Amino acid sequence: MNLHPSMAMIGGPEALVIVAVVLVLFGAKKVPELAKGFGQGLREFKKATREINEDIRQAMEEEPPPPPAAGKPHWTEKTVDTVEEPEEKDSEAPKA
Repeated sequence: MNLHPSMAMIGGPEALVIVAVVLVLFGAKKVPELAKGFGQGLREFKKATREINEDIRQAMEEEPPPPPAAGKPHWTEKTVDTVEEPEEKDSEAPKA
């Protein structure tokens, strides 16, 4: 769906209508609390964005680990313990 550029912009009259609706819905006493909560949320969002960008930049500046040496496997070999099988009981089969 393509919108005309003038439809996406909010002008002066539209902003006044939005402010009037907010005042009617929430009242004059509640608006400062809403604005404060919005500001705190925006501040937390910017802080998290900065932290993520810093983590990404640090990860890009770190040197990658050296590649594994040629001829040696890059995984570790695990030894498998052998399980002893139980001895067969002679009582099951009679001796001749």
